[in-house]
Amino acid sequence: MGRQRPGQGQIRIKGKQEPDGFERFNRVSKPANVVLNIVFFIMAMACIIPVVLVVAISFSAEESIQEYGYHFIPKIFSLEGYTFLVSQSKMIVRALGVSLLVTIAGTVLGVILTTLMGYVLSRPGYKLNGFLTMVVFIPMVFNGGLVSTYFVNSQLLGLKNTLWALILPLCVSSFNVVICRTFFKSTVPESLIESAKMDGASQFTIFSRIVMPISLPVLATIGLFLCFSYWNDWYQSMLYIEDSKLYSLQALLNAILTNIQMLAKNAATMGLGAAEMLAKMPQEAARMAIVVIIVAPIACAYPFFQKYFISGLTVGAVKG
Repeated sequence: MGRQRPGQGQIRIKGKQEPDGFERFNRVSKPANVVLNIVFFIMAMACIIPVVLVVAISFSAEESIQEYGYHFIPKIFSLEGYTFLVSQSKMIVRALGVSLLVTIAGTVLGVILTTLMGYVLSRPGYKLNGFLTMVVFIPMVFNGGLVSTYFVNSQLLGLKNTLWALILPLCVSSFNVVICRTFFKSTVPESLIESAKMDGASQFTIFSRIVMPISLPVLATIGLFLCFSYWNDWYQSMLYIEDSKLYSLQALLNAILTNIQMLAKNAATMGLGAAEMLAKMPQEAARMAIVVIIVAPIACAYPFFQKYFISGLTVGAVKG
């Protein structure tokens, strides 16, 4: 094999050396780069501007919103939306505790179960691999339906009016299992596992002491997915929870929002006292304050997981 001469593998055009082969197609021209930057900037603004507007409205006085409409800079600054929520602080603090407990317990349990299933399905020598893969894949295409799901969870398993009704239905999803399976299969070296087997390590020891420590990207990805699902969920509370003491924060705030809307729609049929209370109630500001309270914790936590989240999601989605 002869050495590559200087300039070999490149095309000289008008005194400039241009790369050939695939490098020519991977390059982005300056006009295209400018267009892409503009497109990405517009998409970023489309995500950021609504959030900024919601925060601004939450700090606006109700009379300012009614008179001037929505503005990025409040015409009259006010904390009445948050003050209204503080007046419900006893219920909100209790619901916050329920949400934190459900989110932490559900995320930990979900990560353990999902990674265990993904690791088992990634082992090529497992005899039930094909059958269990279909069992995991079918729910991604077909759903059991609301009636059957409600019957199984409430009647057969007896989860109604318990915290388990908020945890178990969201604990494991086929999508997360497939991501874990693909990650373990494409990232964890098979030679590493074989070496551990030769040293007498069991499958559980291999999984807990060898596979898990080198799988931080997929752990962060699945953990973030589950954390989002649990923290933002109010639907399970609506289905299975009748005791108001077991309401999650999102379910409670959704109930407050629904009551505000109900009062606003029926203002004409209410008495004078109720109408005066409704007039003083910060409807729009309270709604936006509810959104801020729900979104803020996740928005603050996401940057700490972003690196692992992108790495795990990319590997799980592309390779396979």
